[in-house]
Amino acid sequence: MLEVIHHFPEIDFDRPGKHHYQVAFHCDGTWGYSLVPLTVINGLRGPNPNGVLCFGGTHGNEYEGQVGVKRLCADLDPAVMTGRVILVPQLSASACIANSRISPLDGVNMNRAFPGNPRGTISYRIANFVKTALFPRARIVMDLHSGGMEGAFPHCTSFHPIPDRAQCAETAQLARLFDPPFSFIYSSAMASGLLTDEAELEGKITIGGELGAGASVDRMGVKFAYEGVLNALRHYGLLEGEVRKVRPESEGPTRLIEATRMEAYVPAPRDGVWEPVTAPGEAVRQGQLLGRLHDFSDHTSAPVEIVSPRDGWIAMMHLSARPAKGQTLFVVAEERDWSEVLG
Repeated sequence: MLEVIHHFPEIDFDRPGKHHYQVAFHCDGTWGYSLVPLTVINGLRGPNPNGVLCFGGTHGNEYEGQVGVKRLCADLDPAVMTGRVILVPQLSASACIANSRISPLDGVNMNRAFPGNPRGTISYRIANFVKTALFPRARIVMDLHSGGMEGAFPHCTSFHPIPDRAQCAETAQLARLFDPPFSFIYSSAMASGLLTDEAELEGKITIGGELGAGASVDRMGVKFAYEGVLNALRHYGLLEGEVRKVRPESEGPTRLIEATRMEAYVPAPRDGVWEPVTAPGEAVRQGQLLGRLHDFSDHTSAPVEIVSPRDGWIAMMHLSARPAKGQTLFVVAEERDWSEVLG
């Protein structure tokens, strides 16, 4: 049964069992609402200090997190659980309906709207609800993304450089529980107002994930989202059982890669048609050809050849054929040893 909630204090976050809500945020300029799905599960086997909060659909055209979190809403059984799990499969519900990175209701990217504003437009009000009503009830925060129509990533979990060594080590440990091919430490300087930034600043153990691309539903991306969250629940004792391998046993351990310097995010030097010759997740060498930018105003002109500025791994590659000047074409990340962050 779905309960529609108009007044946030009516959500009983402590009620035992599993309860599904649609949280109503009034639309600006109309008497309608955007209904944000919310599931709250309180395990019947007792308390647990590690409350877990998981989001999909922060961007509406990124589907692996939406599908994985929706399945968890149905499958998790409070009878065999301890502690609290809060699940939000479509945080920017209006963007999800529109298959868009931004909300059509206010033109705002939800993942640039934090910490939010209770008097702002709808995306800022939803962000404020997350910060004031959801963050205080969780210690572990997971925000599951994919590349949408912006870029292609290898399957990876992600987090920022974190100055606090204990918080950084536990975050890295959480990132490995999803068993992706890569975990990616990326620069927070590329954007502001991120959900994960806000959670990290509050001391939460926080990861993101890039689990597909192209506004499709990547099979392995959904598996990483679904099984990764289950592994997190097992690790923190909300579910019984051992952490399970997600990828085939024959595949190697998760690689830790890092791109925290801005020069790792290489912009397109001009408009053009982008022809990549490498793929996300590939190892590259300094000077290696990564792709070509073609100018069709003169079909006899030579393309601009784009080469790698360093040795490393392709952590992101521009997805569409038509990047605009200044858009990030690719990111080359350097490999790090897990011991450097796990301590």
